[in-house]
Amino acid sequence: MSLMRRRTKPPVGSRPGTLVIDSAAQAPTIRLMTYTNSDLAEHAVAGVDELQALIPAEGVSWIDVHGLGDLHTLETLGKLFSIHPLALEDVVHVPTRPKAEAYEHNLLIITRMIRVSGDCDVDSEQFSILVGSNYVLTLQEWDGDVLEPVRQRLRAGRGIIRSAGAGYLGYAILDTIVDAYYPVIEVVADRLEQMEERVMTDPSPKTLRELNRLKNVLIRIRRSVAPQREAVNSLVRDENDFLNDTTRLYLRDTYDHCVSSSEAVENSREFVNGLMNTYLTVISNRMNEVMKTLTILMSIFVPVTFMAGLYGMNFDSMPELHWKWSYPVLLLAMLMVAGGMLLYFRRLGWIGSRTRETDDG
Repeated sequence: MSLMRRRTKPPVGSRPGTLVIDSAAQAPTIRLMTYTNSDLAEHAVAGVDELQALIPAEGVSWIDVHGLGDLHTLETLGKLFSIHPLALEDVVHVPTRPKAEAYEHNLLIITRMIRVSGDCDVDSEQFSILVGSNYVLTLQEWDGDVLEPVRQRLRAGRGIIRSAGAGYLGYAILDTIVDAYYPVIEVVADRLEQMEERVMTDPSPKTLRELNRLKNVLIRIRRSVAPQREAVNSLVRDENDFLNDTTRLYLRDTYDHCVSSSEAVENSREFVNGLMNTYLTVISNRMNEVMKTLTILMSIFVPVTFMAGLYGMNFDSMPELHWKWSYPVLLLAMLMVAGGMLLYFRRLGWIGSRTRETDDG
């Protein structure tokens, strides 16, 4: 997966608010939940044109849109909920950096939703939340999300979620998305702990490729988590008409979760960098052992080769060539020299038990 995702954007010089739909974007599906303190109803909306008739005058409505692949749906939603063209542009042209901006008729919150997929890989998609006076409109790129706990809380009517207004629902959705960062980070951290043993026992190119892949996964997580902290902090700090003081108090806890997630990602990045340094150290040590072994062998064979070369010149004036014991004496001398050098290297600790004791110590 590429680290950088090309942003869908209009041609250069287009007027602000121009929408460009990605040809690969999913066709939208719409789910509607409407509730009051005592009642709740759910609808699968067939099309955006019939949405307005299903939204009641009282209570809070949660319009959940999966897919950004239809221009008519997006423009109709923009008109129905008085979404500013710049806000709608940020929603449609993904990816947009996580942020929070208040407009006249609603509050726009853009976040990133991440989930584990495949073999410790991470899927990241943009998730937009528009909070109005009596509604929350959420839009995401693909089917599937991490918000089922929020739906279950609404159905069960537990806590204050059905009586605290649309601002609290927007907070609950954002808080759940942020909380979902933890399991993803923990999965990557667990894989890194498993890789620690492999780095020491099997420092192969496959191990290095796996470390690089996990490092890239952490970079993608960091790009989702790090900007989120600033966006949540602005919600806590800046007053607006869509979040009351009670909701902003709860958002402080969400901010703490963002900080904790960012720190966990940074810790994992430092850990994977440490593992890569350990990998290079182990490979270097193994190379040094190989070079030391080759050097010892060469050191042993140098005097033996000299002796063999000396008596291989076959000059007539060399008296040893005509002595019948020359050959066995020369072989014995070679063996004694080689054996003596082996004993000397052993005393130095370059070979044998002293080397092993040094490694174990």
